[in-house]
Amino acid sequence: MNVTAMLLTNATIATMAGGAPYGLLRDGAVWIKGGVIAWVGPQADAPSEAGPTEDMAGRLITPALIDCHTHIVHGGNRAGEFEMRLNGASYEEVARAGGGIVSTVKATRLATEAELLAGALRFADALIAEGASVIEVKSGYGLDIETELKMLRAARAIETARPVRVKTSFLGAHAVPAEFQGHAAQYISEVCLPALEAAHAEGLVDAVDGFCEGIAFSVEEIEPVFARAKELGIPVKLHAEQLSHIGGTQLAAKYGALSADHVEYATDTDAQALAAAGSVAVILPGAFYTIRETQAPPIDAFRKHGVPMALATDCNPGSSPMASLLMTMNMGCTLFRMTPEEALAGVTRHAARALGLEDIGRIAPSLRADLAIWDVAEPAELAYRIGYNPLHRRIFGGQG
Repeated sequence: MNVTAMLLTNATIATMAGGAPYGLLRDGAVWIKGGVIAWVGPQADAPSEAGPTEDMAGRLITPALIDCHTHIVHGGNRAGEFEMRLNGASYEEVARAGGGIVSTVKATRLATEAELLAGALRFADALIAEGASVIEVKSGYGLDIETELKMLRAARAIETARPVRVKTSFLGAHAVPAEFQGHAAQYISEVCLPALEAAHAEGLVDAVDGFCEGIAFSVEEIEPVFARAKELGIPVKLHAEQLSHIGGTQLAAKYGALSADHVEYATDTDAQALAAAGSVAVILPGAFYTIRETQAPPIDAFRKHGVPMALATDCNPGSSPMASLLMTMNMGCTLFRMTPEEALAGVTRHAARALGLEDIGRIAPSLRADLAIWDVAEPAELAYRIGYNPLHRRIFGGQG
């Protein structure tokens, strides 16, 4: 429905704006006008001038969902490596044998921009169908200047092909390509940094990311990338402490990162550093599940120190081939004992913060009218069911 104003009535509203659990309003109403939320509150107090009116028949309204960590632009798939792991190889063994990220690099370099966009749209459509209004998309499967730019252009094109908002992250420091094996620092200086500068000059970069891990880059190798990002005025985020603890979370905190992602091996001290920096811990249960990890992220430490926890799919061809935020919510609760309220905050309010976005993720006056309307009675149902999508309708910028 394309109207400039509407009043949604007879709804249960999870505003995610604080106060009661979920910021819950029963018998509530939301007035949308000019693409933003003009008012939200008890139905009995709805402004007389609001309209036209639409009866939600008791359905749940939440902020539209946000996937704040994906790799949906890529070539090929890694189903064969999935089979290898089931036959006994670890994720690290697959990577060191020439598989993993580097195998996707070959397919991505061979793909055209149009082919990359077509592939990404399949995943974007799946996320949109579950109520997503914002998708973060990373580069990092090119590992040369030309392909990194091609990936970012394809990512930008998603929001011209679909009613969704895209935030891009430059992830040139994702892996060391075959032609630079054993020379990670040289790759950073000769390829990654020039690619970042070219992408920034073309307006393709919203944030800069890196993979700080034993099979990727050390803290010392990532730091020049972050330093250059700071000079360019670009915020940073980091894949940190996924498979081991090598100091990535502290580096992220040092640079005031938007987020540190994965963080399975983060410590209580790391949680304190993230809290002091105002950084979000992005929890990625899809990767934990797929590669059969056993070290869970320190959820209790994040709670204790007040670190906001986002949840995301990490949708990628290798370690998290999952394109469902609803399943992500369920996994966050089941695998890591997050509460359903934490899970919903993780794909709304805190996911917005992980992307540096202040105009979405909550239902409050003056914020953008990105909403999801669900055929459920209680918010906990969104994290409770498995393989079931109760989305009734998505509203994107007041339209839908």
